Amino acid sequence: MTTDERDRRVRPETDRLLLDVMLGKLAVYLRTCGYDAAYAGDRDLEADARIREAAASEGRLLLTRDRQLAAAAADDALLLTAREVEDQLAELREAGVRLTIADEPVRCGRCNGRLEAVDNSETPGYAPDPAATNCWRCRDCGQVFWKGSHYERMAAKLD
Repeated sequence: MTTDERDRRVRPETDRLLLDVMLGKLAVYLRTCGYDAAYAGDRDLEADARIREAAASEGRLLLTRDRQLAAAAADDALLLTAREVEDQLAELREAGVRLTIADEPVRCGRCNGRLEAVDNSETPGYAPDPAATNCWRCRDCGQVFWKGSHYERMAAKLD
C-alpha cells in the first residue's frame, strides 16, 4: 500500500458516510464499526440529486450501488457492485475502508444516533443477566444494545 493509498483509507473517527437506499443492511454493519453512517432510506431521500446534495452539504462520502449516481458524485462516492452484505464488506475492505468492530459501541444500528452507557441498575430486565451485562442506549431513539449473539454474528462477518 502506497502512502497515497493509506491517506485515502476511510476511518470511523474522521469519515462520515451516506448510504443509498440499496445499502440498508450495510449501514448497520458500518454503524457497528463506529461510522457515522446515514442511510438515505431513513431520510426519505430517493432522488439522486437529493442524495448527492445531502452527501455534499454534510461532508459525507456517498456509498452506492447506482452507477449513474456514483458517476455524478465522482470522487465523493464509492460504487459497490455486490448485492450481499458480506460481499459489500469485502468490496469496502478492498477500497481501504477500515472495518473493525468497535470495542465500545458508539452508534445506534437502528437510527445512527450516539450511544451512551447505561448504568447496570437501568439495564432492562430482558437483557441476559441484567446485573452483569453492559448496555448502551441510543440518545435519539432509546434503543438499548448489549454485546449478545447478534453482536457476535456481526463481528464474525467483519473478521
